Amino acid sequence: MLPLAFEHVYFAIGGRTIIRELTLEIRSGPRSVILGPNGAGKSVLLRLCHGLLKPTNGRIVWRGHANGSRPRQQAMVFQRPVMLRRSAFANVTYALALAGVSRRERELRTDDVLEGVGLSHVAHRPARVLSGGEQQKLALARAWALGPEVLFLDEPTANLDPTATREIEHIIGQVHASGTKIVMSTHNLGQARRLGDEILFINGGRLVERASVDRFFARPATAEAAAFIEGEMP
Repeated sequence: MLPLAFEHVYFAIGGRTIIRELTLEIRSGPRSVILGPNGAGKSVLLRLCHGLLKPTNGRIVWRGHANGSRPRQQAMVFQRPVMLRRSAFANVTYALALAGVSRRERELRTDDVLEGVGLSHVAHRPARVLSGGEQQKLALARAWALGPEVLFLDEPTANLDPTATREIEHIIGQVHASGTKIVMSTHNLGQARRLGDEILFINGGRLVERASVDRFFARPATAEAAAFIEGEMP
């Protein structure tokens, strides 16, 4: 299972280098939380992981295949999920159809995941009329139904109220418990403590520190990480 490896990766756009000299290996198992100040490159890093962006220099290797040369068993959920002009149920079945899942299996999986995220009662409502929290639950259900080996989450609760945030965190825990590797970014230190097993702290596009959650918060190894934890870094 996995690994996903970055080898001396750079990413630049519009004359600005966002990711610099990044060497990193992500393996199955522990939940990895990406932390860093605004503009550190968290979202870009996740998009590189998922293959939505290609490195300017260096290589991203998935099971020995570089820079997206082989399909990956993975999914990604964004801050603002994109909902198709279909019912909640059809949003999930469409994703499964694209993945080549049979009609009968699509329906069974969709029923299971909608129940798992607490959306069975809105299964046949248009997805775009659901609340923000319900849409994010649906995005997670759609990703979970695919049975991904790894799920990338880009600040999945950034726009939600505390109640919806707790519900989303519970679902993320369920997905992890089902065997899917979680790699997520967040600006919420409390959430990082609750959901993470390890922290990847980036600043200025560089991986500054990697440590277990307990060690990172109790004994940060760098002044940059300590300043971030103390709120001295925006």
